[in-house]
Amino acid sequence: MTDLNDARSEPVPREVLVEVTDGVATITLNRPAALNALTYAMKGQLLEALHDLARDRSVRAIVLTGAGRAFSA
Repeated sequence: MTDLNDARSEPVPREVLVEVTDGVATITLNRPAALNALTYAMKGQLLEALHDLARDRSVRAIVLTGAGRAFSA
């Protein structure tokens, strides 16, 4: 049996990073060890980021990139 009080509460790393600079949003897929292969969680984070950016009138362009040596697998 697992005691929830003994569980460590470490932050879950974001697998989709968003940065906006001078009207350009950069979305980075952040799972370089897995060649940025999309998970269901990442798909949700990506959709959330795109919806948020669509509502931001200061964003004029979106760049989609991947961390590490691969864009996405």
